[in-house]
Amino acid sequence: MAMKRLTQELGPLQKEKWVLIYPDERDMQRWRLGLWVVNPDSVWHGAYLKAEMKFPNDYPYAPPTFRFLTKNITHPNVYADGDLCISILHKPGDDITSGELASERWNVLHGVESVLRSVLLLLDDPEINSPANVDAGVLYRDRRAEYDARAKQIVAESRKSVPPGERMPTAEELAPKPVASVDDDADFWNMTDEEDEFGGSDSDADDFEDDDDDDDDDKSR
Repeated sequence: MAMKRLTQELGPLQKEKWVLIYPDERDMQRWRLGLWVVNPDSVWHGAYLKAEMKFPNDYPYAPPTFRFLTKNITHPNVYADGDLCISILHKPGDDITSGELASERWNVLHGVESVLRSVLLLLDDPEINSPANVDAGVLYRDRRAEYDARAKQIVAESRKSVPPGERMPTAEELAPKPVASVDDDADFWNMTDEEDEFGGSDSDADDFEDDDDDDDDDKSR
């Protein structure tokens, strides 16, 4: 099940420009990847963050794991070893202890892309009520300028690990391609002489004129 699902997901993801996927040749259920932070409003904008995902045998019924390989990421929801604390990777179902609802946690409809997009969103909107990194949580809450400066340092360091030949995609490259509109059929509006006669013939018109004349005669009587 896992292999079939991962094969289906891999193809479309390899066409995306904001992520680079490197499946392990010896173990398809282990992926290395690089995430570009392309949001221009993000303090992490421009970062190239390396990570690893591992998929269980019963994926997608059980969630994968996600761990940053980029070192020393200062973020409230990233543990010191790079493991990420995020609701979408928690086992399915409501959790009374954490208060997480089933709708916030993993379900079979999720996939790699939804996880990666959630990770990028979490970078800019961390959960600081129960942080994995308490110091980063305090820094984010109380000393935002210092937190932002630290993030920018990490961004600069991360760019050193961009693979040869790769670069961050431009906004134009990431923009959705316009959908070509279907032109109206010009021939529909250029009716032929034959089509002009569709509504009736000259003889039909004469018949109506004759009927009118008969009506006039009746009225004069």
